[in-house]
Amino acid sequence: MAITKVEICGVNTSKLPVLSPEEKEELFEKLKQGDEEAKAKYIYGNLRLVLSVIQRFNNRGESIDDIFQVGCIGLIKAINNFDTSRGVKFSTYAVPMIIGEVRRYLRDYNPIRVSRSARDIAYKALQTKERLINENNKEPTVEEIAKEIGVEKEDVVFALEAIQDPISLFEPIYHDGTDALYVMDQVSDDKNSDVTWLENISLKEALNNLNERERHIIDLRFFKGKTQMEVSEEIGISQAQVSRLEKSALKNMRKSM
Repeated sequence: MAITKVEICGVNTSKLPVLSPEEKEELFEKLKQGDEEAKAKYIYGNLRLVLSVIQRFNNRGESIDDIFQVGCIGLIKAINNFDTSRGVKFSTYAVPMIIGEVRRYLRDYNPIRVSRSARDIAYKALQTKERLINENNKEPTVEEIAKEIGVEKEDVVFALEAIQDPISLFEPIYHDGTDALYVMDQVSDDKNSDVTWLENISLKEALNNLNERERHIIDLRFFKGKTQMEVSEEIGISQAQVSRLEKSALKNMRKSM
């Protein structure tokens, strides 16, 4: 899917409006009061956001019109659930909603269906991997994971590969009663794709508001593409501590932004 079409779903993308912050605020207040015309204008004024998000789903072989429509559903859900009292920009809230909607569509309509048994094995394998890492402070082998969950190692490899595309980065894979660990905590980010979460925000200023250790962790995780385990080994603290410090730093950055 190459996004080169000027017209998508009957919408001329070259003529989409760009709303000012003041216009967005005024329209949002009206739509929350039930003004359907204001809601339609707000949706239309944010279609460029949908276009920017679906760029990451290039080369999936899917119709651009279908993906765009699904992205618009995510946009509408974001509008319906957005809470201005939280103090975050609408784009910051809407981007993950749009991404999630598109990912669900690609998962549910993928011609290669993942069986329930394979998905169960994959989730058990991910949970077991995290537990073994915490117990032994090292990455377990496939054989060790397979032995723990009582299946053949080939089944573990197949199951993990089967869910590799549709699984969400925000899928919880371990929970110790306090902070959950998510798939994204275990993934290197060589392309700094999480920068899209901070669209139109002064990242440098937000980073300057962190303490030295938090800045170092954010730099290693999101600019140098290291996993939390790699960060924990480099700075000499546990992965759980890295996770908590990272979440605290991101929370502080969002407040600054």
